[in-house]
Parts: sequence; structure tokens; C-alpha cells
Amino acid sequence: MKISLNWLKNYIDISLTAQEIDDKLTMSGLEVESIEEIGKDIKDFIIAEVKEVEKHPNANKLTVCKVDDGTTTHQIVCGAPNVAAGQKVVLGLSGSWVPRNAHSPEGEPFKLEKVKIRGVESNGMLCSEFELGISENHDGIMVLKDDAPIGTKFLEYLKISDTVFEIGITPNRPDALSHIGV
Repeated sequence: MKISLNWLKNYIDISLTAQEIDDKLTMSGLEVESIEEIGKDIKDFIIAEVKEVEKHPNANKLTVCKVDDGTTTHQIVCGAPNVAAGQKVVLGLSGSWVPRNAHSPEGEPFKLEKVKIRGVESNGMLCSEFELGISENHDGIMVLKDDAPIGTKFLEYLKISDTVFEIGITPNRPDALSHIGV
């Protein structure tokens, strides 16, 4: 049975870590089989606004974008056909791990680094839904609603961060077949 930590917090005040909760549940006779952190793959991405888009001087299908994350303006080389000034987008900066690689057959995760792409420095990446692991769409970058707050963590904007405990329920513990029971 899967138990949501966010849902449990609606019933009781919990300030323990996931590991401490695991230990307490196990000691009460409920075996925790796994712990899943929902959203951990996209925790480093932020909402930003594309301020300028210019054609890349050395590539036909690339653009050079100036992107504002609320504190700093970053130069990003982008290959998405749908990028335009004024859009609210999902920005990954150097050091962030992108959950899925749209250019790899296996879709392996990769770490963003400050690089030069055809002679122009790029300080991160504007991401598609596929790269963020949200959908199979990788036709272009993910464009957010105009009211998306610049500088906010993308995970906070989605409101999907949660910890889910999978508990093995034995026949003698029917009381633990609900969140309230747990």
C-alpha cells in the first residue's frame, strides 16, 4: 500500500525525515518496502523568462537567448524551434541533472555544464517536457503560462513534491489499510 507524506500531514503534525518515519513505521510493525521522492529529478530547475532571442552566428537551427531567472540574466544557446521572447520557460543551469536526454536513444540523464556551442557560450538549457520527464513531447521547449512566477523552483510551481512510502500490509494489520489507519 502506498502512503503519501503530504496526505499524512493533513492528519498529524510530522517534522521527521523520511528515514525517521521509515524507522518508526517499521518499529510499529509496518514494513516499509520502499520510499519514493516524487519530483526529486526536477528539483534544480527554475522558472525564467526569455528576454531576447537572436539567430546563432554559426548555426542555422540554433538561437542565442538571454534568459532572466529573477536574479541574473543568462546566455543560453537553444535548438528548440518554438523559443520566443516573452515566454516563461523551465531553465536548468550548470550543475543541474537533466532527467532525460532527447538526443540519446536510451534517454540517459546528463549533467549540465557551461559549454561553448559552435563558438558561443551557453550557461544552461531551456527544457522540453520530455527532458524533464513529464511527457513524451520533445518538439520544443516547455512554455509555461504568462503568470508563472520568475525565479520560482519549477517543482514548487507544479506542486507535486511528495514522499511516498510503500508499506507491506500483513493479514493481521487491516487497521493500516488507509492513511488514517497508518
